[in-house]
Amino acid sequence: MKQLLILSGKGGTGKTTLAGAFIKLAQVKVYADCDVDAPNLHLVMQQSVEPKRTDFYGLPKAVIQSEQCSNCDLCRKNCHFDAIKVNQIYKVDTYSCEGCGVCEVLCPEKAISLKPVVAGNLMLYTNEAIFSTAQLKMGNGTSGLLVTEVKKQIHTIKDVEFAIIDGSPGIGCPVIASLSGVDLVLIVAEPSVSGISDMERIIKTAQQFQIKIAVCINKYDTNLANTEKIELFCQEQNLPFVGRIPFDKEAVKAINHALSIVDLDCISGRAARKVFAEVRKNLFE
Repeated sequence: MKQLLILSGKGGTGKTTLAGAFIKLAQVKVYADCDVDAPNLHLVMQQSVEPKRTDFYGLPKAVIQSEQCSNCDLCRKNCHFDAIKVNQIYKVDTYSCEGCGVCEVLCPEKAISLKPVVAGNLMLYTNEAIFSTAQLKMGNGTSGLLVTEVKKQIHTIKDVEFAIIDGSPGIGCPVIASLSGVDLVLIVAEPSVSGISDMERIIKTAQQFQIKIAVCINKYDTNLANTEKIELFCQEQNLPFVGRIPFDKEAVKAINHALSIVDLDCISGRAARKVFAEVRKNLFE
Protein backbone atom coordinates (compact mmCIF):
# COMPACT_ATOMS: atom_id res chain seq x y z
CA MET A 1 0.00 0.00 0.00
CA LYS A 2 1.42 3.35 -1.10
CA GLN A 3 1.10 6.21 1.37
CA LEU A 4 0.61 9.86 0.40
CA LEU A 5 1.21 12.28 3.28
CA ILE A 6 0.04 15.89 2.99
CA LEU A 7 1.93 18.41 5.13
CA SER A 8 2.41 22.14 5.55
CA GLY A 9 4.99 24.08 7.51
CA LYS A 10 2.27 26.17 9.15
CA GLY A 11 -1.41 26.06 9.91
CA GLY A 12 -4.03 27.60 7.66
CA THR A 13 -2.45 26.76 4.31
CA GLY A 14 -5.36 24.57 3.17
CA LYS A 15 -3.68 21.22 3.84
CA THR A 16 -6.80 19.52 5.19
CA THR A 17 -8.98 21.10 2.49
CA LEU A 18 -6.73 19.56 -0.15
CA ALA A 19 -6.57 16.22 1.70
CA GLY A 20 -10.37 16.03 1.70
CA ALA A 21 -10.47 16.83 -2.01
CA PHE A 22 -7.92 14.12 -2.82
CA ILE A 23 -9.80 11.52 -0.78
CA LYS A 24 -12.98 12.29 -2.73
CA LEU A 25 -11.20 12.27 -6.10
CA ALA A 26 -9.31 9.02 -5.47
CA GLN A 27 -12.20 7.34 -3.66
CA VAL A 28 -9.56 5.80 -1.45
CA LYS A 29 -10.53 2.99 0.87
CA VAL A 30 -8.07 4.01 3.60
CA TYR A 31 -7.25 7.45 4.96
CA ALA A 32 -6.12 9.02 8.22
CA ASP A 33 -5.92 12.30 10.12
CA CYS A 34 -2.63 12.53 12.02
CA ASP A 35 -3.20 16.04 13.35
CA VAL A 36 -4.02 14.59 16.76
CA ASP A 37 -3.84 17.93 18.59
CA ALA A 38 -6.64 19.40 16.47
CA PRO A 39 -8.14 16.78 14.14
CA ASN A 40 -10.67 18.20 11.67
CA LEU A 41 -10.66 15.97 8.59
CA HIS A 42 -13.84 14.31 9.89
CA LEU A 43 -15.68 17.62 9.38
CA VAL A 44 -15.24 17.29 5.60
CA MET A 45 -15.41 13.50 5.41
CA GLN A 46 -18.78 13.12 7.05
CA GLN A 47 -19.22 9.75 8.74
CA SER A 48 -22.48 7.83 8.94
CA VAL A 49 -21.27 5.43 11.65
CA GLU A 50 -19.87 5.81 15.13
CA PRO A 51 -16.17 5.01 15.43
CA LYS A 52 -14.58 2.28 17.48
CA ARG A 53 -12.90 4.16 20.32
CA THR A 54 -9.78 2.98 22.14
CA ASP A 55 -8.10 4.67 25.10
CA PHE A 56 -4.52 5.69 24.46
CA TYR A 57 -2.24 5.58 27.49
CA GLY A 58 0.66 7.99 27.53
CA LEU A 59 3.41 8.52 30.07
CA PRO A 60 2.64 7.48 33.68
CA LYS A 61 1.66 10.06 36.30
CA ALA A 62 2.00 10.04 40.07
CA VAL A 63 -0.99 8.96 42.17
CA ILE A 64 -1.20 9.44 45.96
CA GLN A 65 -3.08 6.95 48.15
CA SER A 66 -4.43 9.37 50.75
CA GLU A 67 -5.18 6.65 53.34
CA GLN A 68 -1.46 5.77 53.44
CA CYS A 69 -0.19 9.38 53.38
CA SER A 70 1.36 10.67 56.63
CA ASN A 71 1.46 14.32 55.48
CA CYS A 72 5.24 14.46 55.71
CA ASP A 73 5.30 17.00 52.84
CA LEU A 74 8.44 15.52 51.24
CA CYS A 75 6.68 15.02 47.93
CA ARG A 76 5.47 18.61 47.65
CA LYS A 77 8.79 20.13 48.76
CA ASN A 78 10.78 18.12 46.23
CA CYS A 79 8.48 18.32 43.22
CA HIS A 80 10.22 20.44 40.58
CA PHE A 81 6.98 20.84 38.63
CA ASP A 82 4.78 22.09 41.50
CA ALA A 83 2.42 19.20 40.79
CA ILE A 84 1.61 18.28 44.43
CA LYS A 85 -1.34 20.23 45.81
CA VAL A 86 -2.59 20.26 49.38
CA ASN A 87 -6.24 20.87 50.27
CA GLN A 88 -6.81 18.85 53.45
CA ILE A 89 -5.29 15.89 51.59
CA TYR A 90 -2.34 15.62 49.18
CA LYS A 91 -3.25 15.29 45.49
CA VAL A 92 -1.37 15.29 42.21
CA ASP A 93 -2.23 17.78 39.46
CA THR A 94 -1.96 15.49 36.43
CA TYR A 95 -1.57 18.45 34.05
CA SER A 96 1.59 19.54 35.88
CA CYS A 97 3.01 16.09 36.70
CA GLU A 98 5.82 14.98 34.38
CA GLY A 99 6.01 11.45 35.77
CA CYS A 100 9.63 11.82 36.90
CA GLY A 101 9.10 9.52 39.93
CA VAL A 102 10.95 11.63 42.54
CA CYS A 103 7.92 11.69 44.83
CA GLU A 104 7.53 7.93 44.57
CA VAL A 105 11.15 7.37 45.61
CA LEU A 106 11.03 9.84 48.52
CA CYS A 107 7.69 8.82 50.03
CA PRO A 108 8.45 7.00 53.35
CA GLU A 109 4.96 5.48 53.47
CA LYS A 110 5.06 4.11 49.89
CA ALA A 111 1.82 6.01 49.32
CA ILE A 112 2.80 7.23 45.86
CA SER A 113 3.03 5.21 42.67
CA LEU A 114 3.29 5.95 38.96
CA LYS A 115 0.29 4.75 36.97
CA PRO A 116 -0.62 4.95 33.28
CA VAL A 117 -3.06 7.73 32.45
CA VAL A 118 -5.37 8.03 29.46
CA ALA A 119 -3.70 10.65 27.24
CA GLY A 120 -6.10 10.52 24.31
CA ASN A 121 -8.54 8.49 22.27
CA LEU A 122 -7.99 6.51 19.08
CA MET A 123 -10.92 6.38 16.68
CA LEU A 124 -11.44 4.01 13.77
CA TYR A 125 -14.38 4.52 11.41
CA THR A 126 -15.30 1.43 9.39
CA ASN A 127 -17.79 2.10 6.64
CA GLU A 128 -17.32 2.29 2.86
CA ALA A 129 -13.76 3.29 3.73
CA ILE A 130 -11.46 2.96 6.74
CA PHE A 131 -10.73 6.24 8.50
CA SER A 132 -8.21 6.36 11.34
CA THR A 133 -7.90 9.40 13.59
CA ALA A 134 -7.34 10.39 17.22
CA GLN A 135 -7.71 13.20 19.73
CA LEU A 136 -4.97 13.99 22.24
CA LYS A 137 -6.20 15.22 25.60
CA MET A 138 -5.24 18.69 26.73
CA GLY A 139 -1.90 18.96 28.51
CA ASN A 140 -0.42 15.73 27.19
CA GLY A 141 2.88 15.66 25.34
CA THR A 142 2.73 12.28 23.64
CA SER A 143 1.45 13.41 20.26
CA GLY A 144 4.15 11.53 18.34
CA LEU A 145 3.27 8.23 20.01
CA LEU A 146 -0.42 8.76 19.33
CA VAL A 147 0.27 9.49 15.63
CA THR A 148 2.15 6.20 15.44
CA GLU A 149 -0.93 4.40 16.75
CA VAL A 150 -3.16 6.18 14.21
CA LYS A 151 -0.92 4.90 11.42
CA LYS A 152 -0.85 1.38 12.85
CA GLN A 153 -4.62 1.21 12.45
CA ILE A 154 -4.39 1.74 8.67
CA HIS A 155 -1.61 -0.82 8.30
CA THR A 156 -4.05 -3.56 9.25
CA ILE A 157 -5.89 -3.08 5.94
CA LYS A 158 -4.68 -5.26 3.06
CA ASP A 159 -5.05 -5.16 -0.73
CA VAL A 160 -5.43 -1.38 -0.97
CA GLU A 161 -3.69 0.63 -3.70
CA PHE A 162 -2.82 3.64 -1.59
CA ALA A 163 -3.76 5.63 1.50
CA ILE A 164 -4.00 9.39 2.03
CA ILE A 165 -2.77 10.83 5.31
CA ASP A 166 -3.52 14.35 6.53
CA GLY A 167 -0.59 15.39 8.70
CA SER A 168 -0.23 18.17 11.24
CA PRO A 169 1.33 21.61 10.67
CA GLY A 170 4.85 22.45 11.75
CA ILE A 171 7.90 20.19 12.09
CA GLY A 172 7.40 18.72 15.57
CA CYS A 173 6.89 15.21 16.94
CA PRO A 174 3.55 14.45 15.24
CA VAL A 175 5.01 15.41 11.85
CA ILE A 176 8.11 13.28 12.36
CA ALA A 177 5.96 10.31 13.41
CA SER A 178 3.69 10.74 10.39
CA LEU A 179 6.67 10.82 7.98
CA SER A 180 7.77 7.31 8.90
CA GLY A 181 7.08 4.82 6.12
CA VAL A 182 5.36 7.11 3.62
CA ASP A 183 6.10 7.05 -0.13
CA LEU A 184 5.44 10.69 -1.06
CA VAL A 185 5.06 13.93 0.88
CA LEU A 186 3.03 16.72 -0.69
CA ILE A 187 3.95 20.08 0.82
CA VAL A 188 1.12 22.63 0.61
CA ALA A 189 2.81 26.03 0.54
CA GLU A 190 1.40 29.49 1.07
CA PRO A 191 2.83 32.50 -0.83
CA SER A 192 3.64 34.62 2.22
CA VAL A 193 6.96 35.43 3.90
CA SER A 194 6.20 33.13 6.84
CA GLY A 195 4.73 30.52 4.49
CA ILE A 196 7.95 30.33 2.45
CA SER A 197 10.09 30.06 5.59
CA ASP A 198 7.92 27.30 7.05
CA MET A 199 7.83 25.48 3.69
CA GLU A 200 11.63 25.39 3.63
CA ARG A 201 11.71 24.02 7.20
CA ILE A 202 9.29 21.18 6.50
CA ILE A 203 11.12 20.29 3.28
CA LYS A 204 14.42 20.03 5.18
CA THR A 205 12.69 17.83 7.77
CA ALA A 206 11.20 15.51 5.14
CA GLN A 207 14.53 15.27 3.30
CA GLN A 208 16.10 13.72 6.41
CA PHE A 209 13.83 10.72 5.82
CA GLN A 210 14.88 10.42 2.15
CA ILE A 211 11.23 10.54 1.09
CA LYS A 212 10.04 11.74 -2.31
CA ILE A 213 8.71 15.31 -2.02
CA ALA A 214 6.35 17.38 -4.19
CA VAL A 215 5.15 20.95 -3.69
CA CYS A 216 1.97 22.85 -4.60
CA ILE A 217 0.86 26.39 -3.77
CA ASN A 218 -2.54 27.22 -2.33
CA LYS A 219 -4.03 30.73 -2.78
CA TYR A 220 -1.19 31.41 -5.22
CA ASP A 221 -2.78 34.58 -6.62
CA THR A 222 -2.69 36.38 -3.25
CA ASN A 223 1.01 37.13 -3.84
CA LEU A 224 2.34 36.36 -7.32
CA ALA A 225 5.88 37.51 -6.49
CA ASN A 226 6.17 34.99 -3.64
CA THR A 227 4.55 32.32 -5.80
CA GLU A 228 7.38 32.79 -8.30
CA LYS A 229 9.91 32.54 -5.46
CA ILE A 230 8.44 29.19 -4.37
CA GLU A 231 8.49 27.81 -7.91
CA LEU A 232 12.10 28.98 -8.38
CA PHE A 233 13.05 27.34 -5.06
CA CYS A 234 11.54 24.04 -6.21
CA GLN A 235 13.43 24.28 -9.49
CA GLU A 236 16.73 24.95 -7.70
CA GLN A 237 16.12 22.09 -5.25
CA ASN A 238 15.02 19.73 -8.04
CA LEU A 239 11.65 19.21 -6.36
CA PRO A 240 8.56 18.40 -8.45
CA PHE A 241 6.19 21.35 -8.53
CA VAL A 242 2.69 19.95 -9.08
CA GLY A 243 0.50 23.00 -9.42
CA ARG A 244 -1.18 26.16 -8.23
CA ILE A 245 -4.57 26.55 -6.55
CA PRO A 246 -6.19 30.02 -6.60
CA PHE A 247 -7.94 31.81 -3.78
CA ASP A 248 -11.62 30.99 -4.14
CA LYS A 249 -14.57 32.33 -2.15
CA GLU A 250 -16.56 29.26 -3.22
CA ALA A 251 -14.04 27.11 -1.31
CA VAL A 252 -14.99 28.96 1.87
CA LYS A 253 -18.66 28.25 1.20
CA ALA A 254 -17.90 24.56 0.64
CA ILE A 255 -15.95 24.25 3.88
CA ASN A 256 -18.67 26.07 5.84
CA HIS A 257 -21.14 23.47 4.56
CA ALA A 258 -18.83 20.53 5.42
CA LEU A 259 -18.13 19.84 1.75
CA SER A 260 -14.95 19.27 -0.21
CA ILE A 261 -13.92 21.79 -2.86
CA VAL A 262 -14.36 19.06 -5.48
CA ASP A 263 -17.98 18.62 -4.46
CA LEU A 264 -18.67 21.97 -6.16
CA ASP A 265 -17.89 23.25 -9.64
CA CYS A 266 -15.45 25.97 -8.61
CA ILE A 267 -12.01 27.21 -9.70
CA SER A 268 -10.22 25.83 -6.65
CA GLY A 269 -11.85 22.42 -7.16
CA ARG A 270 -10.82 22.30 -10.81
CA ALA A 271 -7.26 23.27 -9.87
CA ALA A 272 -7.20 20.61 -7.14
CA ARG A 273 -8.11 17.97 -9.73
CA LYS A 274 -5.07 18.95 -11.82
CA VAL A 275 -2.80 18.92 -8.76
CA PHE A 276 -4.08 15.49 -7.77
CA ALA A 277 -3.35 14.09 -11.24
CA GLU A 278 0.26 15.31 -10.99
CA VAL A 279 0.64 14.00 -7.44
CA ARG A 280 -0.65 10.58 -8.48
CA LYS A 281 1.92 10.45 -11.31
CA ASN A 282 4.74 11.22 -8.86
CA LEU A 283 3.45 8.67 -6.34
CA PHE A 284 3.38 5.75 -8.78
CA GLU A 285 6.24 6.57 -11.15
